[in-house]
Amino acid sequence: MASDGSMANVNGRETVSLNGEPVVKRPRESVAQDSSLRIPKEPQNKVTVVLGAQWGDEGKGKVVDLLAMDADIVCRCQGGNNAGHTVVVDSVEYDFHLLPSGVLNKKAVSFIGNGVVIHLPGLFEEAEKNLRKGKGKVMMCSVIDSPLHPPLVFNFHQAVDGIQEQQRQQQEGKNLGTTKKGIGPAYSSKAARNGLRVCDLVSDFKVFEDKFRMLAEHFLTMYPNLNVDIDSELEQLKAYAERLRPLVTDGVYFMHKALTGPSKKILVEGANAALLDIDFGTYPFVTSSNCTVGGVCTGLGVPPSYVGRVYGVVKAYTTRVGVGAFPTEQDNEIGELLQSKGREFGVTTGRKRRCGWLDLILVRYAHMVNGFSAIALTKLDILDTLPEIKVGVAYKVDGQPLPSFPANMDVLMRVTVEYKTFPGWCCSTEAARSFEELPSQAQTYIRFIEDFLQVPVKWVGVGKSRESMIKLF
Repeated sequence: MASDGSMANVNGRETVSLNGEPVVKRPRESVAQDSSLRIPKEPQNKVTVVLGAQWGDEGKGKVVDLLAMDADIVCRCQGGNNAGHTVVVDSVEYDFHLLPSGVLNKKAVSFIGNGVVIHLPGLFEEAEKNLRKGKGKVMMCSVIDSPLHPPLVFNFHQAVDGIQEQQRQQQEGKNLGTTKKGIGPAYSSKAARNGLRVCDLVSDFKVFEDKFRMLAEHFLTMYPNLNVDIDSELEQLKAYAERLRPLVTDGVYFMHKALTGPSKKILVEGANAALLDIDFGTYPFVTSSNCTVGGVCTGLGVPPSYVGRVYGVVKAYTTRVGVGAFPTEQDNEIGELLQSKGREFGVTTGRKRRCGWLDLILVRYAHMVNGFSAIALTKLDILDTLPEIKVGVAYKVDGQPLPSFPANMDVLMRVTVEYKTFPGWCCSTEAARSFEELPSQAQTYIRFIEDFLQVPVKWVGVGKSRESMIKLF
């Protein structure tokens, strides 16, 4: 009972008022006014996502280039210039590391999200190099996300990357096979909360300079043999700040307007691939970012309800750069043929890629994590000369079948693979421009992949150009 003993009658029940004040009944009309807020709104625009479904190098750049031709915005959401995508247009080969592959569409905005770590010398050098190649056809990306979020990769991060690899080799006899682009150390700075971001650089440079010196000293304390020219790098960064400032916008607001405004086609290009994801990949032989579908939300500020179609890019065989388990690897003449015919060299490092048969256990695991809407199957033509083709369909350890892809890499190193063998087609597929024009054996191979994964194949790549991507539906 209230202090003054007053009561109120609400829905026929006596209710004690608070502090002696009468209880005010909510008008019925206000309920009607608010009811629209309780009806879930369908997103105006959804992002289309392209992700690697193996260990990278699947040909994502070509798929993005194809989809970007009519896109309004093309985004990168994670990774750094450790990634490499090759796109061939009008017989000109472009290499992208930080710029989204969709930068070739002059009508689209290229957007580098907060999940990306940016090495500014690498970014501007890449833009200038591709401009020269394309004779003006390539535009510099017009937006780099927000003055608040993207972490910066400094030259000393790259030097530390090399030192860490050397230490691993000396201490354990094996390294991780990083690109030495400073990606891991930059993400480490981000997680340790002593890193510097785009907002720091484009704001008060004196404040940035003080923070930069502190960060450099931090690494010098950890690595006494590290060679850092602090003054020279600061001078370089000051010049980059002026070039960067006009390209910067508030990324969260930019994406929100794009998603909730007039109809737009928004494309997100994942770097690296599912089995290189820091959480779900073949740890520790992984990258330092989330290159599965969750990285789209955290790396761009995109709510999950705005993620639309997710396309997984799968090479018709399997490759891997560097060290780590590789169950279907063919360290023989088959692997050599795939390597040479497929020109399997890393875009970023130039290292030879290890090659083997298509591993569908691995791709099925990637689908579990990403929920692919459809598959883009690339480089089918590389299998053209093989009399028979194998596909990995099950793993066993000590004779016992594994029910799922193992998280423990010691277990993955010990698996034996059960294969399904298909007859090859032993003829060129490069001229095919429809599914029906492919040899019947190639059609069977594709249909088996669909049936095993329970995911449709939407595109099949049989060459380097855009035109060589056959659309199935």
